[in-house]
Amino acid sequence: MSKSEQNAATEVDVFVIGGGINGCGIARDAVGRGYSVRLAEMNDLASGTSSWSTKLIHGGLRYLEYYEFRLVREALMEREVLWSLAPHIIRPMRFVLPHHKGLRPAWLLRLGLFLYDHIGGRKLLPATKTLDMRSDAAGAPLKPLFRQAFEYSDCWVDDARLVVLNARDAADRGADIRTRERVTGVSKDGGRWTVQVRNEASGSVETILAKLIVNAAGPWVDRVLSTAAGKNDARNVRLVQGSHIVVNKVFEHDRSYIFQNADGRIIFAIPYEQDYTLIGTTDRDYEGDPKDVAITPEETAYLCEAASEYFAEPITESDIVWTYSGVRPLYDDGAAAAQAATRDYVLREEGDPDTGVMVNIFGGKITTYRRLAESVLERIESALGARGPRWTGGPTLPGGDFPATAYTETLAALQKDYPFLSRNLADRLLNHYGTRSRAILGNATSLDGLGTCFGADLHAAEVDYLIDQEWATSADDILWRRSKLGLKIRGDAATALDTYVADRIGRDRRAAE
Repeated sequence: MSKSEQNAATEVDVFVIGGGINGCGIARDAVGRGYSVRLAEMNDLASGTSSWSTKLIHGGLRYLEYYEFRLVREALMEREVLWSLAPHIIRPMRFVLPHHKGLRPAWLLRLGLFLYDHIGGRKLLPATKTLDMRSDAAGAPLKPLFRQAFEYSDCWVDDARLVVLNARDAADRGADIRTRERVTGVSKDGGRWTVQVRNEASGSVETILAKLIVNAAGPWVDRVLSTAAGKNDARNVRLVQGSHIVVNKVFEHDRSYIFQNADGRIIFAIPYEQDYTLIGTTDRDYEGDPKDVAITPEETAYLCEAASEYFAEPITESDIVWTYSGVRPLYDDGAAAAQAATRDYVLREEGDPDTGVMVNIFGGKITTYRRLAESVLERIESALGARGPRWTGGPTLPGGDFPATAYTETLAALQKDYPFLSRNLADRLLNHYGTRSRAILGNATSLDGLGTCFGADLHAAEVDYLIDQEWATSADDILWRRSKLGLKIRGDAATALDTYVADRIGRDRRAAE
């Protein structure tokens, strides 16, 4: 690279590859400490692993069986921290664990739940209790043979929105967040990294100079490492496929179930998007390009059979309204089975401060993303010098600036100020945007004031907000990642939404030229 080209190139302290939960969490933490940050995501934010989870902020009860006490403790400690940062997209949830006489004994479940209650600094979440399933409402949907259960606390999260809100906050603090920007080349140049990126929409190419690179590419992390560090045989992650099915609502109460299976695994059955039940997940090794992952007939049968072992009414393939699959990039610790592979994260560095450092992230889980980011920042500080203290455990994410225990009061205030909102629409807006719902609603005094309705109470005002503030560029971005309205908006309505988004973005582009 010539000197004139270097002078023309954009320079940053930290270049982050990957717009999943780890990449966006690191970008937010780094820019908040005073580093200049650029993030490149080759598709949409949360378009990979981070939007295909089981939607839980949890300690991972079953990880205790694999003696992952540090990971479980760290995750349990994060539950209430994250809930306080984003009470609009994270909420407490009670989980019902029926005792299956043929599997783990009741004393073992009690011991595990005792540890779960006491090693993570729980303050607001209620403790475990024992249920008589013959009288408790949670027993009604299940087979009568399940007479006892244990109920404990974890949290539910809108995973894709957690990613987007971290990106939004990072951008508000000065980070340059780019979607549909593919890294096409990485090389070292005079103690810095030279990064070539291509805009997937326009085809334009840009060169970025970075003092440090964070490789948070998830399932593609080894591919980036091979390209950037010349390690063509890099194999640090074990790709594990997890699939879920969504069926029409199976039960009316607001608690979730955790079911043990004879193979030692567990599955969850969780209330989902008001009208549905989410059932998952599977664990199977995956070979191939992560973008091509899809549920297999074997996984579908497994989930239906596992759920039917407990529910009085069997779950069949004909009940399924949607499925999704994702690839988890777990650190390859050599475990014999996919379900036994560690969910902990591992950080490794390439290079040194004199020639350029790359921090590579292997593994991790949504619950511990903030702590992972703090660990990465320790590496950044070591290479570039400290610029600010830890801070991400305090300020809320965009829209989350109300007390974690005051969701009901905040919803009532929103409905009072906008009385034309139905309870369902007000609840959905608050669940997605928190106090920033008011930026969408503005001065509207009726639904007509929100513009064209594309179905399921999705109006143009909300779509415009997602384009302007949350990097949405297609109907898929809106229907399947910024929301799950794709369950209700399909066919011609989805096409009309795609046309609207394309026209809006086209007008913006022409106005900027």
